[in-house]
Amino acid sequence: MITGKLKSDIDKLWEEFWTGGIANPLTVIEQITFLMYARLLDLHEQRDEKRQKLRGGEFKRRFSDDQQHIRWHRFIHQDKDSMLKVVRDEVFPHFKSTSGEGSLFAEFMKDAQCMIQKPTLMESAVEMINKLPLEDSDTKGDLYEYLLSKLTTAGINGQFRTPRHIIRAMIEMLDPTHEDRIIDPSCGTAGFLTVAYEYLMEKYTSPEGIHTETVVNEKGEEQKVNIFSGDLLVEHRDHVNTDMFHGFDFDTTMLRIAAMNLVMHGVTEPDIHYQDTLSGSFTERFPTQSKDSYTICAANPPFKGSLDEEDVDPAILRMVKTKKTELLFVAQILRLLKNGGKAAIIVPDGVLFGSSNAHQQLRKHIVENNELQGVVSLPSGVFKPYAGVSTAVLFITKGSQTDHVWFYDLQADGFSLDDKRTPIKDNDLPDLVAKFKARDKSEADSELNDRVVRDNKKYFWVSKKEIAEQKYDLTVNRYKKDDYKEEIFEDPKVILNSLVKLEKEILADLQDLEAML
Repeated sequence: MITGKLKSDIDKLWEEFWTGGIANPLTVIEQITFLMYARLLDLHEQRDEKRQKLRGGEFKRRFSDDQQHIRWHRFIHQDKDSMLKVVRDEVFPHFKSTSGEGSLFAEFMKDAQCMIQKPTLMESAVEMINKLPLEDSDTKGDLYEYLLSKLTTAGINGQFRTPRHIIRAMIEMLDPTHEDRIIDPSCGTAGFLTVAYEYLMEKYTSPEGIHTETVVNEKGEEQKVNIFSGDLLVEHRDHVNTDMFHGFDFDTTMLRIAAMNLVMHGVTEPDIHYQDTLSGSFTERFPTQSKDSYTICAANPPFKGSLDEEDVDPAILRMVKTKKTELLFVAQILRLLKNGGKAAIIVPDGVLFGSSNAHQQLRKHIVENNELQGVVSLPSGVFKPYAGVSTAVLFITKGSQTDHVWFYDLQADGFSLDDKRTPIKDNDLPDLVAKFKARDKSEADSELNDRVVRDNKKYFWVSKKEIAEQKYDLTVNRYKKDDYKEEIFEDPKVILNSLVKLEKEILADLQDLEAML
């Protein structure tokens, strides 16, 4: 947890960039990420130098003898004009040279550019970043998360940050273990992966490994927080650091931020790559990772946009023939998972009720060839102010059998559903997680034909037979209320044709009326 003082420092740093002429939030975070990385490189070099003095031996140096002047602790003492010149002309090119040697940022630092043009801004930014507790592994993850919270505008192609508390609930319901391989095929800033790591750190911390600290929050109040050491993960640390977390995206800026986000949280070498996972090139580049490779997927794929079918992996199109990205991603996620692998996928409501052949084909595949464990309907304001689209979360186990599907109608997530998203008392998320973990299929038979029971409950079971009879419609209201009207979710083309027909009838009536007059 970060304190009010640290939040204030980050707020000031953010304001410095805005007043310095850099207003794009992603660019601001990217530039701060570069400078943090420059400092971390030097901190790691200093750590290895101290170890060498104590234990002897050699280590792979990050800075040669003639590059000592571009280390963070050296150039921060220069005047602002010299500092800008060193960072722009030598530090950033050094990122590229180190990336060429196979470092974590190999794919992301090759085109790194220093966008800071004013010496005063460089001086202020370096001074403030130098004060941040990057040496503190317990704080720097929260620090970076707060920095990411500054992303208050939606991106292109349907990109926007998924609320952290929604991610946390999804991860708790998936309940990952130290053996899992976790993927997000459209990872953005790696929110799902970092929350999964935090969950594992808590899960695998012994009572002796919990450290309690007293901090002062932004209101000036003291409160105790638990710091989880993850001491029970020690023997699995190599897997956690190198093969547990896998992320792909085709936005280079997002990938830089994602990689830094995971590193700041404590994952030293996450598997993060620049790649469109819907493209046929994914299989070509990653033949061993593009199918049956992962045990868990948690994702919020892009909601809008369509692709040229020629660019889409033919294997995905065999599952669902469409250009819609929200359908293609669900199909691809199922391909990526091993048999028995679990997925939690946020989808727009259209995926649940769409009447096109592709929509029905995908839903039928999910229900008939896998185990659809649950459908959680989310309030329409969950993603405000980014978007007002209604969404749901699908919980799927690959390759198992669906007998009954568990539905939960989430009404509140602890925040108001307007653009302000202010905290409120009503919050169904703890109940959702608890009920999901405690769900019992033996309850299903008594509820199957009793819609009165369903109408009075937030959660209930529906049989696969009933779902199949409804063309695999997965909307909660389809099964919850007797007075549900299909026209609510009618195909837009059908509605348009009805309106055209109605217009013709009205015009005909008017002509008849004129003839009578």
